[in-house]
Amino acid sequence: MATLPVYRWRMAPDGYATRRQLRARGLRPGGQGVAAQLERPRRRRGPLVAYLYRIDLAKPVRPMTPARWAALAKANAARRLCPACRRDAGYVIPPTLGTCVPCAHPEQYAA
Repeated sequence: MATLPVYRWRMAPDGYATRRQLRARGLRPGGQGVAAQLERPRRRRGPLVAYLYRIDLAKPVRPMTPARWAALAKANAARRLCPACRRDAGYVIPPTLGTCVPCAHPEQYAA
């Protein structure tokens, strides 16, 4: 098993990028494996690790199709639907509450 090359924070050579950096360029890893690793030291814990991919092997991001747009809209609509009152809250339901704000705090919204 070969080990990955490890670079210190901000010291990676040209030609490597993280997933976020690839995405900012309109690219994706495209099935390639992790090419290197970036480590940022921390005082009391283990280092932060970021995986690097080769830019020359990256592929363009797949375009959004109408079906993918529809699926995304349906998923976002489900995040706005309150499980208690079954109404569209008009905002994404906070996971900490689990329901819309009027259902979570009925004493404040009593009519």
